[in-house]
Amino acid sequence: MSTLSVPLAPPAPPRSTATRVRRALLFLAMVVVAVVMLYPFWFMISTSFHTEAQYQSGHGSSLSSWTSLTATIPIGQQLLNSTLICAASIGIILVVSVSAGFAFAKLQFRGSQGIFLALVGAMMVPLQSILIPEYVNVSRLGLTSNYLGAILVYAALGTPFATFLMTTYFRGLPDELIEAAVVDGLSYPATLWQVALPLALPAIATVTVLQFVQIWDDLLVGLLFLQNPSERPITVGLAVLASGRTTSVPLLMAGSFISAVPAMAVYLGFQRYLVRGLTLGVGK
Repeated sequence: MSTLSVPLAPPAPPRSTATRVRRALLFLAMVVVAVVMLYPFWFMISTSFHTEAQYQSGHGSSLSSWTSLTATIPIGQQLLNSTLICAASIGIILVVSVSAGFAFAKLQFRGSQGIFLALVGAMMVPLQSILIPEYVNVSRLGLTSNYLGAILVYAALGTPFATFLMTTYFRGLPDELIEAAVVDGLSYPATLWQVALPLALPAIATVTVLQFVQIWDDLLVGLLFLQNPSERPITVGLAVLASGRTTSVPLLMAGSFISAVPAMAVYLGFQRYLVRGLTLGVGK
């Protein structure tokens, strides 16, 4: 009985020395970048487990900085304040940017191009140049003693970029899809809600992550527009702690690490959606 011979696949060509050297150099560069990026977190964690005397001497370890942190500043309340401000600001930004982005991308109306260019131009205005007029307007409305003033300022600062991102993303959706939904009897708001919005979840996640990190880490707006000490966010609380005459570095590092954890968690949790939203949105 004859047997069929199956031809074997040709062996893969050996990697050249130049390819191996390039990969080794790339890996080494990635290791160096990782060390540079992770060193501040290692410094914060290691320093927080010292007393001030141990930090100065470089020996010993202690949990006193962590135990005295809550007694020094109301860190729990400040974390809650930051969370409320971020959630409300991002909610306003998403509602405005999604609606405006869909209108700029799929609806034809007079002056839309000029309005969109003006909106993009607003992204180029430095924050420091508009803080004083913003503070004057907010203070005249009596909103510097509650969350609303800071929330409105954060929403105004984040809406231009979010609208630009959502517009570029919605432009990548086929026009035929929107037209088919309208022909089937859906209004434009219903088309946005039922058709376009589910397809724009990566872009929405991108806006949410970027704005959360920006608002959570901001100090200037919270310092100026939140005059009530009980409503200060965590960044302002740490700034006040660092401005004292005798600043405990381990205590400050413990608070800084707690402040950095939420932003890192949000970024790592939504990293996949962030990359997808940027590549599918801005790329189109």
